[in-house]
Amino acid sequence: MEKSRQKRSELRLSLAWLSVGFLMLLLACNIFFAGGAMFGDYSNQWILLLASGFAVLVGLSNKVTVPFMLHEIVSNIKSVGVPILILFLVGALSGTWLLGGIIPAMIYYGLQVLSPPVFLPASVLIAAVISLATGSSWTTSATVGVALVGIGSALGFPAGMVAGAVISGAYFGDKMSPLSDTTNLAPAMAGTDLFTHIKYMSYTTVPTFLITLLVFGFLSFQIETTGTADLSNLLRIIENTFYITPWLFAVPATVVLLILLKTKPIMALFSGVLMAAIFAFFFQSELIESLSGSRLKTLLTAVFTDLQIETESAALNELFGSGGMKGMLWTVLLILSAMVFGGVMEAIGALSKITESLLQIADTVFGLFASTVLSCLGLNVIASDQYLAIVIPGKMFKKAYEEKGLAPENLSRTLEDSGTVTSVLIPWNTCGAYQSSVLGVSVSDYLVYAIFNYLSPFTTLFFAALQIKIRQLYKSQQHIKRYSR
Repeated sequence: MEKSRQKRSELRLSLAWLSVGFLMLLLACNIFFAGGAMFGDYSNQWILLLASGFAVLVGLSNKVTVPFMLHEIVSNIKSVGVPILILFLVGALSGTWLLGGIIPAMIYYGLQVLSPPVFLPASVLIAAVISLATGSSWTTSATVGVALVGIGSALGFPAGMVAGAVISGAYFGDKMSPLSDTTNLAPAMAGTDLFTHIKYMSYTTVPTFLITLLVFGFLSFQIETTGTADLSNLLRIIENTFYITPWLFAVPATVVLLILLKTKPIMALFSGVLMAAIFAFFFQSELIESLSGSRLKTLLTAVFTDLQIETESAALNELFGSGGMKGMLWTVLLILSAMVFGGVMEAIGALSKITESLLQIADTVFGLFASTVLSCLGLNVIASDQYLAIVIPGKMFKKAYEEKGLAPENLSRTLEDSGTVTSVLIPWNTCGAYQSSVLGVSVSDYLVYAIFNYLSPFTTLFFAALQIKIRQLYKSQQHIKRYSR
C-alpha cells in the first residue's frame, strides 16, 4: 500500500474540487429535475456512489491503484462499524419503547402542561420531550405539532409563532436524542462516539434552548388569548390504548444512569431495549394480545421491522409507528455510501488537498469553525438535504480538526449546530418543505420564530471565538483510554 502511495502524483486542486463539483452537479440535477427521486428512495446513496466512481477515474488518471483505493474504502467502513451497530440498536429501542408504552407515556404527561399564559414555552417543551423520545423532528411536527398549531390559532396566537415554537423544540430533541439519525450520523462522520457527542453538544445546545424558552415566555405574555386548550380527547385515546403509569419512566431513567456511569453506548442501549421488552410484557399485555396472538412475534416485530399501533386518532396513528432496525437501513446505507466516497477521496489525495486549501483561508481555530458552519449552511442551500450537509463537511474537515489538535467532538458538535438545525430554514430544503407542508405555515412565516434553529450556529461560533469548551485532541485521547478500561 505504501508503494501505491509513493507512485501517486500530487493531485491538482482543480481535480480535487472537480470530484466535489461532480457530486454537487448530480445533487442539483436530482433536486431540480427529478424532485429528489432520481434513483427512488435511495437517490442520495446512489449519487454518492456515482461520485465515488468519478473520483476513482480521477485517481486512475493520477496513478493511484485500485487496490489502494479499495484499502482506504475498507478502512473507512471499518471505522463506522460501532456507529452502525448503535444505529440498529436505536431502531430496536424506538420500537420497544413504543410497544412498552414509554414513548406514549412521555407524550401523555407532556400534553398536560399546556396553559394559555405559558402556551408558547410549553409548546417548545412538549415538542422537545416528544422529539427526544422519538428521535424525530418530522414525526413530532406531523403529530403533536399540528395539534399545537391548531390549538394556538384557536387561542389567538399567530400560526407562524406557534410553528416556530414547535420547530425549535422539535429540533432540540432531534439534536439531543440518541434515537435521532442525525445525532448518530454526525459523530460517525467526525470520528467520536455517540454519548461523548451528545454530552459535548449540550454545552452549546442547552444555553441556546434556555434562551429560546425565555424569548417564547416573553412572547406568550404579549399575546391576548381566548379559550382553553382542550386535549382531553387525545389523552383519553392514549389511556385507552396503553397502560400509562409513571413507572414506565424507569426505563429511560436507567439508560440515562448507565450513560452517566460511562457504560459503553452499546450496552446502555441494549439495556434500554431489554428493559422495554420486559415492561411491555408486564404493562402492555392487553395491547400485545390485540396486535398478535404471539407475544414473541409482536416483540420481534417491534425490534426488527415495522410496528404500527392503531388508535381512534389519525394524528396519533402516525406517531405510534416505528420501523425498528429496518427503519435505520436508509441512514446506514447513507453512511456506507459516504464512507465509500470519503475513502476514494482520501486515497486519491483530494480531501487533503481541499482541506489544505481551506486551511490557508481559515488558518485559525475560529476560522476553521466558521468554515465548517458556512460549509454546512451552503450545502443545506445547494444540496437541499441535512444529511449531506453533515456527511460532506464531516469528511472534508475531519483531518483539518486533527491537524489543529482539536478533538473530533468539536467537529461533530459544529456539524449539528449548523447542519441539522438550519435545514428547516431553507424553503427548498427537504426539511423546510416538509415542515411548511405539514404545519400549514410557510417558511417565511415561521422563520423569525424558529429561534433555536437560527441561534445555534451563532452560539457555536461564540464558543469558538472565546475558546469555551474547545476540547484538545490529547485530552480526548486520555478520556477514551479511561472510558475503554
